[in-house]
Amino acid sequence: MQKIHAILQLDLGTRSYPIYIGQDLLANGDIIRKHLVSSQVLIVTNTTVAPLYLNQIQAALAGLKVHTIILPDGEQHKDITNWHLILDNLLTNRLNRNCTLIALGGGVIGDITGFAAACYQRGVAFIQIPTTLLAQVDASVGGKTAINHALGKNMIGAFHQPKCVIIDTNTLNTLPERELISGVAEVIKYGLIHHRDFFYWLHGNIQKLLAKDPNVLAYVIESSCRSKAKIVSNDEQEAGQRALLNLGHTFGHAIETGTGYGQWLHGEAIAVGICMAANLSHQIGWLSKSELDQITVLMTTAKLPTVPPQGLSATKIKELMAIDKKVLDNKLRLVLLKEIGQAIVTDDFDPIILDRMLHEYTSVNI
Repeated sequence: MQKIHAILQLDLGTRSYPIYIGQDLLANGDIIRKHLVSSQVLIVTNTTVAPLYLNQIQAALAGLKVHTIILPDGEQHKDITNWHLILDNLLTNRLNRNCTLIALGGGVIGDITGFAAACYQRGVAFIQIPTTLLAQVDASVGGKTAINHALGKNMIGAFHQPKCVIIDTNTLNTLPERELISGVAEVIKYGLIHHRDFFYWLHGNIQKLLAKDPNVLAYVIESSCRSKAKIVSNDEQEAGQRALLNLGHTFGHAIETGTGYGQWLHGEAIAVGICMAANLSHQIGWLSKSELDQITVLMTTAKLPTVPPQGLSATKIKELMAIDKKVLDNKLRLVLLKEIGQAIVTDDFDPIILDRMLHEYTSVNI
C-alpha cells in the first residue's frame, strides 16, 4: 500500500521541485503523470533495474507514448557512447522538446539521463526515480548531471534540475548489500559537513541502517535530502557552500579514475576520500585525534574501506587530483574539516603535509 513519508521542496524559484519519499510510490501513476510535460516519455534504465521495476513504471503510464532504453549497468558505462544511445533513441522516435525523460536507476542512470535531457534540443524535462541508497540521498537531488571521461570523473556535464524526485524506499529491498553500504558513505558525509548531531546519531544506529530498518531508512533519506535541498537552494551552481558536499570527493574521484571506473563503487571511494580528508585536517592542526578516530570507527563499522586500493600510488592520486573541478588558477582546493559538523573549502594547506598524508595512505598497500 502506498505510503508517503515526506514531501520536501527544493526551492529554486520557477525551477523548484518536490522530493517525494515513501513506500510503493512506483505504482502511483498520479505522482509521475502530474510532472510530465506531455504524453511523450522516454524511460532510461539499466539491465539490473529493468527486470525489477520497469513494468511498474510502464503500467503506471499506460495510455501514453512511452519509449524505453535499457543501458548496461555500471559506472564504466557512464560514457559518451551510452549518452549517444539515449539521444539516438530520442531522435529516432521523433520526441520533441515537450518530451520527458525518466531516469529509473542509480546514480549512473540519473547522471547520464539528466545530461541527455540537458542537451537534447537545448534542454527537455526529466524526472528522477532513484533505486539505490546513494542516489536517493545524494545523486538524484540537486541537478548535477554528467558523464565520465577517461581522464576524469564527471568532467563533462551540466546543471539541469529535474521536475521532481520520486524516492520509493521499497526499491532498497532488492539492493545488494555492497550497494547499500556504498550509499552509507554519502549519508555519513552530511553529518560531517554540517550536522554534528546526525553524525553521532549514525554511530548509534548504523547497524539498523545496514539491516534496512524501514523507519531508520526513511529518517536517513529524509534528513539527507533535507540537508542537500537546503544547500542547493542557497547555491545551485556551486559558487560557494555547495562545494562542501564534495567532502572526500577529490580523493575519491581520483581513486575511481585511477582504478578504472566500476572497480570500486562510488561510495567506497568516497569513504576512503573522507578518511583522507579527515586525516589531512588533523595533520594541519584542525580536526582532533579523537574526532579523526570516531570517523574511522564509523566507516569501519559501516563496512566501508578506509584506505586506497593496492597499487595506486601517491603520485598517481595527486596527478588525477590536479584535474579536479575544484582546481582554480592551478591551485588545488579541498573540502576539509575544522571539526565534526564544520567543513570548509580551502587551498590553505601545506602541500608537503598533503604529500606526506598521501604517501602514508598508499605505502601500506603497495
